[in-house]
Amino acid sequence: MRCLPLIIALAAPLAAASACRPPKWTVGQTVHTSSGPVEGHAASTASEVSEYLGIPYAQPPVGSLRFQPPVRYTGETKISGKSFGAACFPSNISAFDADFPQELIDVYGITEVGRRILATITNPGIPVSEDCLTLNVWTKPQTGEKRKAVMVYIHGGSFVSGSSAVPAYNGQFFADQEDIVLVTINYRLTFFGFPGNPHGHQNPGLLDQRMAVEWVRDNIASFGGDPKRITLFGESAGGASVDHYSFAWPHDPIVAGLISMSGTASGIAPRSAALATELWYNTTTALGCGDATTPPSTLLTCMQSAPAPSLIATLLNTIDSPNSVPYSPTIDSTLVFPHHHPSNNTTNTTNTTHPTAPLPLLIGTTDNESGLFRLFVPPQPSLTPAQETTFWHHQNQHRFVCPAAARANHSSHRDGNPTWRYRWHGVFPNTALSTTPPSGAYHDSEVAVLFGTVDEGLVGNTKGQGEVGRYMRGAWAAFARDPAKGLGRYGREFDGVGGGMGEGWPRYVAGEETLVRLGWEGRAGASVVRGDLYDDGC
Repeated sequence: MRCLPLIIALAAPLAAASACRPPKWTVGQTVHTSSGPVEGHAASTASEVSEYLGIPYAQPPVGSLRFQPPVRYTGETKISGKSFGAACFPSNISAFDADFPQELIDVYGITEVGRRILATITNPGIPVSEDCLTLNVWTKPQTGEKRKAVMVYIHGGSFVSGSSAVPAYNGQFFADQEDIVLVTINYRLTFFGFPGNPHGHQNPGLLDQRMAVEWVRDNIASFGGDPKRITLFGESAGGASVDHYSFAWPHDPIVAGLISMSGTASGIAPRSAALATELWYNTTTALGCGDATTPPSTLLTCMQSAPAPSLIATLLNTIDSPNSVPYSPTIDSTLVFPHHHPSNNTTNTTNTTHPTAPLPLLIGTTDNESGLFRLFVPPQPSLTPAQETTFWHHQNQHRFVCPAAARANHSSHRDGNPTWRYRWHGVFPNTALSTTPPSGAYHDSEVAVLFGTVDEGLVGNTKGQGEVGRYMRGAWAAFARDPAKGLGRYGREFDGVGGGMGEGWPRYVAGEETLVRLGWEGRAGASVVRGDLYDDGC
């Protein structure tokens, strides 16, 4: 699972000669990059796909580089490309394993499949380290376009957990089936990525994402990719990161398209500078490095020398914290800006004073985002079942649906960008979390279906489920190949296969038949309804 409850300088491009794809591609061949030569290998299942893992794009952010902007990695030493890099350090979050409270298992009817999914929420078994700024590439240059569209995925995890090594994000099926190059990245999380230092850099984690995109721009042609057709996409905190990216680099976005899944800059709201500063000094004091009266340079030097485990031990528990996302992007008016937060009492808009990158946007949410989040919270005795349902519906609207509607309107109506909006309805036996109430199409439930990586260890995919996944991969890839027009040509009939038939996806207009429902009734294709059909309370 990828999300917890509620909770830079430009480098010169490589020489043109090094960016040229070899005339004949051999699966797993060594690729020369600015990080050094990278050896590849055949992907585990899609054996015609070349897989390159654990490529460093920035120097290890340790010692004097801790809490600082990333510094580009360059080297000549061969990189094996056989293993994922370490995950970036998470917060001291609570794992949900065999000791998941029996009370909640019984109350919510959490299924065996659900327990298995919930047990992965903290990515158990994935090594962690501060030396974590790596990325992975899946490609199949021997077929299809000579310069393929590129998709760069930013993982979720409430900005406090997650990794590109999570099995759900394996890009081999995307690359094999859709003639695109798929890239996944790591970026600094929690206090390391968002330290809150009032005298330093507030958002190194977002700068990591930017540097990874720069690395892709400068190196992806050597993997058969087109540096002029990069789409940035992500889910949950990754979706919010995509949105933040559009505000942070409006005049030099590098990428050609944006896909924001179940996360926006206003829905997963950034921290105020005041809260970030408070948490910074709470940690510096706990480590004995000083407080607001200590000279900033002295304090920073001490914090950069503190052992990482000691630092993590001082952090807030990110599940029990009174703050929904205590370690997250911080408003600095350089990378992160204040956003209006759509709700019953505010205007349904996002930030209207700062420009966004003028790029095509695909944005959407799941039908029941809170089907995941409510499992972490015991039922409230003071609320009737109907009141509980109303509360969680409000959370869906407040955190996800209304911000997505606002962002779609911002992109389509104010900026005139090609914009598409979807809603995920897929519910399958091997993705169900609970039965009382049913978890439905909950937060993150579409990601493994999209990547073709659903865990079938307990229950296999249904026939329709496989077709839904193929249809979604086709849609996302159609957008990446031509962000302005690709979806307008992509089939949307329930044809049993997905793609290639029927009318294309309509551009989003709130009051017209333009909202695309995916996974509707478990079938491939798209059911189109009024754009604001689900926007009650917005």
